[in-house]
Amino acid sequence: MRLRNKPWAKDLIQAHPEAILDRPLNMAGHWQQRFNKVQPLELELGSGKGQFIIEKAHQNPDHNFIAMELQTAAAAMILHKQVAAKLPNLQILIDNGQKLTELFKPGEIAKIYLNFSDPWPKSKHTKRRLTSPNFLKLYQQVLPPKGQLEFKTDNQGLFEYSLVSLTDFGMQLEQVSLDLHASELQATNILTEYEEKFAGKGQRIYYLAAHFSA
Repeated sequence: MRLRNKPWAKDLIQAHPEAILDRPLNMAGHWQQRFNKVQPLELELGSGKGQFIIEKAHQNPDHNFIAMELQTAAAAMILHKQVAAKLPNLQILIDNGQKLTELFKPGEIAKIYLNFSDPWPKSKHTKRRLTSPNFLKLYQQVLPPKGQLEFKTDNQGLFEYSLVSLTDFGMQLEQVSLDLHASELQATNILTEYEEKFAGKGQRIYYLAAHFSA
C-alpha cells in the first residue's frame, strides 16, 4: 500500500545520514561499517512503518538489522521512530528489492524477513511477488548456504503460492503455520502494523520459515 507523501520526510532523511541511506552506491560488503559492532546482519524487505524491525532490533542487540523500503515516506516514518529509539543495531535503506545483489555481497545477509508483502494477485504480476523464483534467486545469492527466510501474510492465496514456489525452488520448510496467532509460535511473534490490523478483524495470519539447500 502506497503511503501519502510526507512533506517533512526529505528534511528528516537529510538530517540523519548516520541512520539511513537513500539508494546508495558501492555499499556491498561494507554494511558492517554502519554499525557499532560486527554482528550477524538481518534484513526485512518491505518494512512498512517499521514496527516489526524496530522491536526486532530492540529484542536482539546481538544482531544487526536493516529495514529496507522502496517508499521514501515509509522509510522516513521508520527513521522518525529510530531517531527516538537510537538503536545502535538498526539501519534504514531506501531502495528496490530487485537490486539486492548490487547492494549486498554474497553471504552478507544472515536472514531475510518478508512481512505482509503485496500479494500481486493477478497472474500477469506473478514475477512481482517477493516469493517468486526470480526473487528467491536474489535471496539465495546474498544469503549464506542454508540461509533462512521468514514469511508472514494474511493472504491465503499468496501463502499457498509461496509454499509451492519455495518447495519447487528446493528450499526446506522448517515451520509452517496456517494460524500463527493460535499456535505456540505466537509466544515469540513480533507483530507488524498490518498484522495488528488484520488479526484484530479476526483474519488468520499465515507463517513459514524455510532455508535454502546448501
